[in-house]
Order: sequence, then structure tokens, then C-alpha cells
Amino acid sequence: MRIALVYDLRDEYRALGYSEEEIAEFDSVGTIDALAGALAELGCEPVRVGRGQALAARLVGGERFDLVFSIAEGLKGRSREAQVPALCELFDQPYLFSDPLTLAAALDKGVAKRLVRDAGVPTPAFQVAEKDASELAGWTDFPAFVKPLAEGTGKGCEAASLVHGRAELEAAATRVIERYRQPALVEHYLPGREFTVGIAGNGAEARVLGVCEIILRENAEANVYSLHNKELCEELVTYAPASDPEALLAGERALQAYRALECRDAARIDFRSDANGEPYFLEANPLAGINPWHSDLPILAAQNGIDFTTLIGMILDAGLARYGLSRTEQRERKRA
Repeated sequence: MRIALVYDLRDEYRALGYSEEEIAEFDSVGTIDALAGALAELGCEPVRVGRGQALAARLVGGERFDLVFSIAEGLKGRSREAQVPALCELFDQPYLFSDPLTLAAALDKGVAKRLVRDAGVPTPAFQVAEKDASELAGWTDFPAFVKPLAEGTGKGCEAASLVHGRAELEAAATRVIERYRQPALVEHYLPGREFTVGIAGNGAEARVLGVCEIILRENAEANVYSLHNKELCEELVTYAPASDPEALLAGERALQAYRALECRDAARIDFRSDANGEPYFLEANPLAGINPWHSDLPILAAQNGIDFTTLIGMILDAGLARYGLSRTEQRERKRA
């Protein structure tokens, strides 16, 4: 089974002059090596294509694959994670993970919160400042947290994101709008535990792989799972498997959010609890990082007895099933 690997490589964009923050969501050669190795171990033929533009050229040239395995984040726009899936659909090319609509909706945190809230999953009070901090004039829920509307990997999340009054709120929102050239999301800051939940599968077959509590160490940037803390997570963060009632409730609500957003194959959903231990939806990551040693999804999978190759196999099998296929059937087709 030929599987095209599509990805944005940090080294390539760094060589083009992009900053470390701009390429923070992109992948390392080590991640691609691990992914290719896992697929080969599963009996597949991984084909390293590279970024979306390279896939487009190959599809235009008539080349096709049994599946596209894309972890490409894209560079610009709130729908950038949807670009490769949309390209695949344009060329009737089967692919893994969620469709363009889900990926675009999930990256826009305001849209995702509305959809999940309408499905009955609680999310903190929030508001979006589209162009100017003055749009937040009626905000009264302090403390509050301010971050970019459509970023990942903790970009734009820092100590100054946690605000306690009007002046701090306006300064933080203005900083986000000017720095990232996109709207700012403000949400009521919850003081409780933070969880990330891994999910794999589709529809009624989707299941929680595990719940992991994010615990910041004393030397970490306080109160925020920031880009700084994520980049140095081995030193600054403890990932603790959690199975107490509060964590299990986060898992149940994550599965509800996963289905509400119509995520496919696998995703990671983030929650934070209030002072009473009630978990609230923060955001969904339908294109979760898969670095075996550094990304939350493989970390929590391993904590629950699912090694990296098995995790990739679960994602692969879920995607194939959507097309009415299996690895066994694909091997038999090749022999025929």
C-alpha cells in the first residue's frame, strides 16, 4: 500500500527565512522518519512527498496513492490545515484525518466553541475581537485569557495572556491582533486542572485512548501551556495519566465534542476545569502532532499501552474503513 506523506518541514522553512515562532507547528526530520518507519512496519510503502505544493504537482501529473497521510499545517490563513484535504478531494485522492470543513472549523477556536457548545459541551465564556480591542468593551469575566483565534502549539500564549483587568485585557488583545494579524479570542480563565484527551476512530466506533493531565513544573512559565513550555516540555511539563472521575468526565465530553465537530480517524481535545472540578472544552486538534517523543497524542497513547506503531496503525485502519477498505484487502488487491 503506497502512502504519501505530506508535511511541512521546519528545516525547509527555516532556510527560507521564517522565524522559529512561524515554524513552531511544523515537523522535524525525526518525526517524518518515525512516521515512515511505523508505516513500513505496518506493511506499507511510505512515499515522502513533502509539503502541499509538492503533492499538488504530483497529483496534477497523474500520480495517485492508496492514501495520503498529511500532517501539513499550512502556512497562512485560518483554513490552512484544510488545504491538503481540499486538494485531495479535488483530485478524488483518498486521505486520512478530518475533512476540510472540520479542519477549518476547529482551527477557528470561536467557531469550534460555538459548535461544541451547541452540542451540549460546556466551554468557558468567550468573545472574539475581530479588528480592535475596543470590541471587548463589555467584557467582565476576569481573570481572562487572551490568545490568537487560529493558531496552535501554544503560539501567542504567554504569561501576559492571563489578564485581570480592563487595561491588561486591551493590551493583550491589541498585541495579538497586531502581532498575528488575526482576531483575538478572550475566554474566562479557569483555575482548575488541564487535560488533553486522545481519541481514535469514527462515529460509534470512536473511543478515548486516554486522558492526560498537563502539570506545569515550578520552573515553567506559570499558568499557561505556552509555546515556551511546549517547546521545552521535557524539562518544564509533567504529563500525568489521569483516570479519576473528573478526568473521565473530560474524556466523555471530549468524545462528545469529537463527534459534534465530525472529527475523523484521530484527534486530541483539550479541556480545563473550573474551581469545582467541572471540565470545560478549550479547543480541538483534529490534526494533532505525532512526534513520538514530544507530542501530546503519542505521549498519552504510550501511557495507556499503545506504542507509536500501534497508534499509527489505528489511525490507518480507521481511515481505510471509511473507504470500505482494510490493510488485508489492500494487500490482496496488490497481489491480484
